[in-house]
Amino acid sequence: MRRKRRYSLAGKNVVITGGSRGLGLVLARECLERGASVAILARDKFELSRAHNDLTRNHYRVFAIPCDVTDQAQVLQAFSDIAERLGPVHVLINNAGLIQVGPMDSMTVDDYRVSLGVHFWGPLYACLPALPGMRKRREGRIVNISSIGGKISVPHLLPYSVGKFALAGLSKGLRAELSNDGVFVTSVFPGLMRTGSSRNADFKGQHRAEHTWFSVSASLPGLTVSAERAARNILDACEQGRAELIISLAAKVAARFDHLFPELSSGVMAVAARLLPGPTGNGKKKFKGKESSSRTSNSWVTLLSRRAALKNNEAA
Repeated sequence: MRRKRRYSLAGKNVVITGGSRGLGLVLARECLERGASVAILARDKFELSRAHNDLTRNHYRVFAIPCDVTDQAQVLQAFSDIAERLGPVHVLINNAGLIQVGPMDSMTVDDYRVSLGVHFWGPLYACLPALPGMRKRREGRIVNISSIGGKISVPHLLPYSVGKFALAGLSKGLRAELSNDGVFVTSVFPGLMRTGSSRNADFKGQHRAEHTWFSVSASLPGLTVSAERAARNILDACEQGRAELIISLAAKVAARFDHLFPELSSGVMAVAARLLPGPTGNGKKKFKGKESSSRTSNSWVTLLSRRAALKNNEAA
């Protein structure tokens, strides 16, 4: 069955949301290396321009489109432009994301609304125009980048986890409905990756303390994987038509532990929550990671992530 699903990206048109930096940009590079043509979508025109310049150094079939995936009209227009410039969409990678870090008491209803907009509505809006052509041709791939936070709700990442859980539900449901049409949907649950994304995450409460624990956690080699390794694993799973991929040993262990011992896992999360910074400081005001640096977050401990930020367009 796995052999029948095998699908080469060579000669295919791939659309990547959130493709201007971080994991999205690394996925675009890897898709191009595998012989695909790529369209990257992102909100920030300056980041998009830098990413386009990066990708076109060695490849020419790259199309960069400014697009806010939470706006359905913009998504429909983007897919219309892609059809005109590149042709049919063979592979869709829903990668756009937003990380919000802070205690529950610092979060507002709007934080949850924004997370669902990016992590649930954005992928749904992108799937709707891509699917008719895939189903008509009876072939296609959709990859939805959720998170280990879409399997285990992590303290101080509650809006983020809510959005990623919603995406996981959408992704698994789509696979069940579309497999008979030759369209295979892969749900991806990465653990911590060294992408440099903490610079562009939003932090609340004691934002410097929140940024410190998050940036350090996202930098440790034993706990994290490189964006390049993650991208290769994701595209391998896409080509194989796999239902699910969990990235990193730590994430696999955590997911398995939570599945087998939910009460104990919940207790561990409660202890972790007590150890994290409390809801004081600037309260509900949010700060970007680059505004929240500290001596520790700029030390040798986070060197690998800071290098990744420069390499993957997370830092100008």
